[in-house]
Amino acid sequence: MLKRIFIVIFVLFILTSISGFMYIQPQFGKLPTGERLERIKKSPHFKNGEFHNFSDTPTITDGHSFWGEIYEALFNKNPNAVPHHLIPTVKTDLKNLPNDQDYIVWFGHSSTLLHLNGKNILTDPIFSDNASPIPSSVPAFKGTTLYSVNDLPEIDYIIISHDHYDHLDYKTIKALQPKVKKVICGLGVGEDFEYWGYPKDKIIELDWFEKYQDPNGELIFNAEPSRHQSGRGLTQNQTLWASYVIQSKDKNYFVSGDGGFDKHFEQIGNKYKKIDLAIMEDGQYDKAWHFVHNLPNEIIQASKDLHAKRILPYHNSKFNLAKHDWNTPLNELTTLAKKEGIPVLTPKIGEVVYPNDTLQHFTEWWKK
Repeated sequence: MLKRIFIVIFVLFILTSISGFMYIQPQFGKLPTGERLERIKKSPHFKNGEFHNFSDTPTITDGHSFWGEIYEALFNKNPNAVPHHLIPTVKTDLKNLPNDQDYIVWFGHSSTLLHLNGKNILTDPIFSDNASPIPSSVPAFKGTTLYSVNDLPEIDYIIISHDHYDHLDYKTIKALQPKVKKVICGLGVGEDFEYWGYPKDKIIELDWFEKYQDPNGELIFNAEPSRHQSGRGLTQNQTLWASYVIQSKDKNYFVSGDGGFDKHFEQIGNKYKKIDLAIMEDGQYDKAWHFVHNLPNEIIQASKDLHAKRILPYHNSKFNLAKHDWNTPLNELTTLAKKEGIPVLTPKIGEVVYPNDTLQHFTEWWKK
């Protein structure tokens, strides 16, 4: 009982400190205002002052509690949630890769560089040493920070799935600004980019089921639902979270962002008929919050619902945000996928994936 009282006092102290800290720190972002807010209010997914999922989505599942999860995080830490060795990586010269080939490079967690139809697309970039507004908290695993913004080529599009700190990183976004032509994000997220100095005409905000077509190419960016939440401060769900289907001249790529299992995967699969590659969240999950993060068996079912030919798992192997062993997500997903006959692409951080090469082989590097 005393420990739980301590937890309540500790959390209240942290929340009070953060609420004051937020007013003077730009990394906390800014809530939507003006015309942006008026557009949000017209969205069918925005009701009673916040965005909603299609299905009821509590953060904590039945049988678990918020305070219980805080207690577990503080006093029952898993010693294997963080690797005890350097993560194996590959240092690639990203500025000299072939422009006439499609390729994907994963940087750990949910950051990927997709080169499709000659365009460079960067998803949820985070090249900082930690995934939190509080310095030194949620540090990156050793060996996973060998890439920086300076290593990147010019970026045609940044795609943001939602505004949580491990997906929308202030330091990275600021450093990227001179390299970026356009930003694609959910409704309201553009307020952060504009607050951080991005011109309004560079920002494209989409509601679910809206799309943007590259004017000089054959790429189409489709914003689709995900089952998640948003927020960078104490006020939650004022901005929209999303998944994306990127249509190139001959392929459909699904980028999941974060989110739990629901009927939207089947709806997306029925809409596009085929997904050539599903880049799927796999990691930082728990039964206590599985409504907002897929468990490995749910990833398999989601890939079936999407009619996905192959899976590239991300949202793992860089930050400790859950209780499982750091390599459990890749172990479980690859084991389940093998039984189902679903190919899984498992590159090392920095290793180039050529999606048109169906024979490309990847090692089980996380087992080393």
